[in-house]
Amino acid sequence: MITAAVKPYTLMFARPAGTSRGVYQTRNSWYIVLRADDRVGIGECAPLPNLSCDDIPNYQERIEHFCEFINTGKGIDFEELRSCPSILFGFETALRDLSADEHIFWSTSFSRGESGIPINGLIWMGSHDYMLSQIDTKVSAGFRCLKLKVGAIDFDQELSLVQHIRERYSASDLEIRLDANGGFKPNEVLVKMDKFSKYHIHSIEQPIMARQIADMASLVKHAPIPVALDEELIGINAYSQKLELLEEINPHYIILKPSLHGGLLGSTEWIELANEHKIGWWITSALESNVGLNAIAQWCASLPVSMPQGLGTGMLFTNNIESPLSIKGQELWYDASSSWNFSEIL
Repeated sequence: MITAAVKPYTLMFARPAGTSRGVYQTRNSWYIVLRADDRVGIGECAPLPNLSCDDIPNYQERIEHFCEFINTGKGIDFEELRSCPSILFGFETALRDLSADEHIFWSTSFSRGESGIPINGLIWMGSHDYMLSQIDTKVSAGFRCLKLKVGAIDFDQELSLVQHIRERYSASDLEIRLDANGGFKPNEVLVKMDKFSKYHIHSIEQPIMARQIADMASLVKHAPIPVALDEELIGINAYSQKLELLEEINPHYIILKPSLHGGLLGSTEWIELANEHKIGWWITSALESNVGLNAIAQWCASLPVSMPQGLGTGMLFTNNIESPLSIKGQELWYDASSSWNFSEIL
């Protein structure tokens, strides 16, 4: 028989993480711990405040409710969990971990430590000088794809940062992705995107706030930079809703975060629909600890990906769960000879 319990945990950022929605200094996660005989499986539930569709006041009680289902032998109804994607992700990955050997969910060259996953270097919002310092540090470390958070500081300063990058590195040497987190207004976004486009931008993520479907669809049609959807996908959990959204907006890319976009179950559906509609996609973590990051990275490595993914954010915390994950150059690696330390959880 499988038993389930939940363990809350607060992650501490090494440096405040700025976005257009505010600044994160701490990060709350809840670990699901499954036990069966002498085996243990751990999954992470990590909703983002004021963003996740399951960011609710009684979040831990909700997890405990589903734990009780397991403890009374009822199992888990994954369809019922569609409305709680971060909890769904936690249970999905805990169950997979329970049946895995040495926390290897899929046997891939990544999980065997034979190859890394290329990732983008994330540039957090802050002062002009702070962002410039991050850019130089990431490029010096070997990154050939940078993702810049925009839409919060002065636009001219953001534009000068992008100009600075292009003056030093050509588009063939360095890819630039922008993430506006919905920070631009519909009546200004095309002008700003046009100014950015002079610097050979790969894509811009969520240029305007979600749920402005007509504005977003029009923007995609006239955009001088390819548009990627992120927040737009949050709360769209039914298959029919996903299909309708993609057909209405027809974005160039979608960005998949299992904790936000339906767990592995729902994210797989997004990928299937995107492939059918010739829409590009990549996978990103959502400020999970190494427990969640490991599950996302291993799932990512089991898929046919080639472009840089967004899987570096697990390295931001001072009290992260010790793991075999590390960043080497512009790649995330799993050292199969290293071990996990779950003493903070178990």
